[in-house]
Amino acid sequence: MTAALLAAAQDAVDLAAGMLRTRLPGVLTAKGDRDMASEVDYAVERAVRSFLAERTPDVGFLGEEEGSAGATDGLTWVLDPVDGTVNLVHGIPLVAVSLGLVSAGVPVLGVVDTPFLHRRYHAVEGEGAYADGRPIRASGVDRLADAVVAVGDYAVGEGAAAANADRLAVTGRLVPRVQRVRMLGSAAIDLVWVAEGRLDALVMLANKPWDTAAGVVIAREAGALVVDRTGAPHTMASGETIAGAPDLLSELLSLVGVR
Repeated sequence: MTAALLAAAQDAVDLAAGMLRTRLPGVLTAKGDRDMASEVDYAVERAVRSFLAERTPDVGFLGEEEGSAGATDGLTWVLDPVDGTVNLVHGIPLVAVSLGLVSAGVPVLGVVDTPFLHRRYHAVEGEGAYADGRPIRASGVDRLADAVVAVGDYAVGEGAAAANADRLAVTGRLVPRVQRVRMLGSAAIDLVWVAEGRLDALVMLANKPWDTAAGVVIAREAGALVVDRTGAPHTMASGETIAGAPDLLSELLSLVGVR
């Protein structure tokens, strides 16, 4: 069954990535203060939802733009059709399609495609992580001074001032301790680059299930630790995502702290 579900996920992401490479973003729809979805976000989600409903009718579906379909208390596909919409609209190629399969709140399969970087990542729980079919491993860096650490986007909309005060404080504690801080604008890319060792760690202080469902299992299968702000194992209910090389996590968590 796992092989069939992975094949379905790969085919669904093929469909999505092809759409992103061949369509303009189109009309933008405001979702809130400085938050938006593009026409292609909706088109990709609807196409993938329809494809998976036919291919895997017994699996539920949750998408960023239009919510859930079918039962979501069992196996559930979780899709971010365009992770990095602002990047897409501005012509920045750090954009991903992220499709995870979640069981009991824990991701067990993930496929992430970066259509403008032409690289595909996937993992199945217990079977390792891969980029373009080749095994990948997380960084072995053991000192923050040698670590490149990604941080999640700052907040917009209601409550942004308080949320950003916390995020700015965390960034301020990281800057003098790590080699460099980076903000890429795509949670899925952050996580697969942790999996691949391009990034040594990630600190994301807010997330939704579609941000992390695929990337978390890929990072874990590559040997990274993925936890929430308290250090507990990350699940789809977690409010934060802290990921990285195992020898960095204790010191990193001490800087991030519990709010």
